[in-house]
Amino acid sequence: EGKGSMVLQTAVAVLALAGASQAFYLPGVAPRTFRYGDRVELKVNKLTSVHTQLPTDYYGLKFCKPKHGVIRANENLGEFLTGDRIENSPYQLFMEQDMFCNILCLENFKSSDVTKFKKAIREEYHHNWIIDNLPAASILDTDQYITTTYAGGFPVGYFDGGKTYLFNHVNIIVEYHPLDDGSRVVGFYVEPFTVKHRFVNFQTWDGDDIRTAPPLASCDKNGPMIFESIKEKQEVKPGNVLFTYDVMWRASNVPWASRWDIYLSMDDAVPDKVHWFSIINSLLIVIFLSAMIVMIMIRNLHRDITRYNRVLTEEEKHEEREESGWKLVHGDVFRPPSPYPMMFAVLCGTGLQLLCMCLATIAFAAIGFLSPANRGSLVIAILVLYVMMGSIAGYTSARLYKAFKGKEWQRCTVYTALVFPGLCFAVFLFFNVVLWAYGSTGAIPFTSMLALIAMWFGISVPLVFLGAYFGYKMEPMSYPTKQANVIPREIPEQPWYLCLPFTVAVGGILPFGACFVEFFFILSSMWMNQYYYVFGFTLLVFLILVVTCAEITVVLCYFQLCSENYHWWWRSFLTSGSTAVYVFIYSAIYFTRLEPDLWVTYLLYFGYMAVLSVAIFLVTGTVGFASCLWFTKKIYGSIKVD
Repeated sequence: EGKGSMVLQTAVAVLALAGASQAFYLPGVAPRTFRYGDRVELKVNKLTSVHTQLPTDYYGLKFCKPKHGVIRANENLGEFLTGDRIENSPYQLFMEQDMFCNILCLENFKSSDVTKFKKAIREEYHHNWIIDNLPAASILDTDQYITTTYAGGFPVGYFDGGKTYLFNHVNIIVEYHPLDDGSRVVGFYVEPFTVKHRFVNFQTWDGDDIRTAPPLASCDKNGPMIFESIKEKQEVKPGNVLFTYDVMWRASNVPWASRWDIYLSMDDAVPDKVHWFSIINSLLIVIFLSAMIVMIMIRNLHRDITRYNRVLTEEEKHEEREESGWKLVHGDVFRPPSPYPMMFAVLCGTGLQLLCMCLATIAFAAIGFLSPANRGSLVIAILVLYVMMGSIAGYTSARLYKAFKGKEWQRCTVYTALVFPGLCFAVFLFFNVVLWAYGSTGAIPFTSMLALIAMWFGISVPLVFLGAYFGYKMEPMSYPTKQANVIPREIPEQPWYLCLPFTVAVGGILPFGACFVEFFFILSSMWMNQYYYVFGFTLLVFLILVVTCAEITVVLCYFQLCSENYHWWWRSFLTSGSTAVYVFIYSAIYFTRLEPDLWVTYLLYFGYMAVLSVAIFLVTGTVGFASCLWFTKKIYGSIKVD
């Protein structure tokens, strides 16, 4: 009853922490207060499409440009890496001043412009606008319903009946929270329309000076545009296209510090229930594995240790008795892994570096330090924490390699510093060239590439060597038993269910089952432009993933040792590391949701998911190895060996 009560209390505490931690964040930036009539700047960001995954510059299409030229905002490294390109716009907004039927500009579309717009609309590119660091939510009107979405921006246009229509009018709705000394922006919505504008009495305008433009008959100066008032839609074809906008201000009770809540919360209760289902599902898997561990430890293992440590009687000493089980391999169980002991040490060091980086990043995000208002902060946190954890990688690989009696410690350290970062950089550099060839804003500038190289060779590599120096200075890792056999013991024939392919395939199923629901939301944030900020759930699921990997690997390792197979080093790594295989297979299934249009989308998606799967393989494999190392040292340290 006491153990059951403890498990129940732990589960309740975990669920309470999940509920308290979801979607919590600190504001991240200082608030800005506007007085009545102050200009509120509207900025434009990249155009994005989930079907191509190729963000493009906003002014790559023939939209209205600012009169005094396009000015790009100062961006951090994280924004460059995510493809953000924030620029000014010609829209004029003034605090608490409603304006209707405003002419933005008159653009003359040529055949090349029409081709670009039709391609962008066919590939479902979306605008991403920003006011006071707050992204625009989208309100779409159709004949049947009105929908509001808070992620992904609003579309450039749409297809209907074989024709292509352009959204050339927008209702800009800004919510503000009034204060004693002014007002603060707390909401931003854009409602796009397609309108074939015409001037009163069929007058014409050359588009040079907005002040000389005749009044419009297709919109009302006294109120906003509504769907029912539109008589003709703006088709994408050569000729003049008039861009217009309305501005409406609405007072709101939402405080400035909570203005991101509506973006980070779910639209309804169903997704939230899915998160809870994910947590409960993961907890049930952990409880099931824990019960297996307890059964093995209390029944089988305790019985084995008691039998091995039993004092033999005189009659039993004179009997020739053949022992069986995991005790027989005590002289070989701590042999260095074979083959490639150096590469094993390198992978474990890199895996522990990634594990510490993931834990630190998710913990900081769950606490609320990585504010959504700071664009690129999550990417920067991942990069900085990874390079700062370089000493952990160097120390771990050095300690293991020294325990394996390795002599080429310099090569081991170089591999630790270069293998995984080199793989990531090579893939990233190749994709950067591809993105540059497509003219995408996803291609980062040369200076940002130099910053990445400087972080790698200026911070990460020296820290790896520093950690390796202290690792080699330490005494070699001690084992509870000595290598008694010069010639490795012959391993008996193994049953089919303990063969390497089967145990590796089985080992990744339960860890993946503990996290696949949450992984769906993470993929949606990566590839579908969805917001993800329930890092309380993420932290719990990640911890459950670590525990599940450790438990399933220990169980399979015990069965392996009982079968007198002492080659557990690589197998423990591969058993839990196979979780990454299931992650990659799941990502391939998820890919169908993107409905890709270009071959480069396949290349980008599966290339980046392959790198992510390798990282997951290293993390989960390291967890499995570390748990088996602890387990084997514990059980062999508890028996008497002659």
